[in-house]
Parts: sequence; structure tokens; C-alpha cells
Amino acid sequence: MFKWAIIFAVIALVAALLGFGGIAGLSADFAKILLVIAVVLVVLGFVFGRGGRRTLP
Repeated sequence: MFKWAIIFAVIALVAALLGFGGIAGLSADFAKILLVIAVVLVVLGFVFGRGGRRTLP
């Protein structure tokens, strides 16, 4: 997810440098959305965890 956010951010930067404002804005919006989703998933992963639970013998 972070990889796609970075890709869209790079596309936005290149499009902005070339003067394509609409594409740059849209790509920047996608990058922000993907970044927020990725951060939420990481936080949920830390909160709920994937590790096994310990049991008492």
C-alpha cells in the first residue's frame, strides 16, 4: 500500500513539473488516500496483532 502511495506521489510530481495540473491533483489525492489507508491498516495490525497467544501450562 505504501508502494502505491509513493508511486502516485511521484506521478503527481512529474505531472506537476510538466504542467498537467489536473492529473497532478488527482494523483496527489490518490496518494493521500492510499497513505491514510496504509497507516490505518498498520495501526490496526499493531493493535490487534498477528502473534500467537500464550497459554498457561
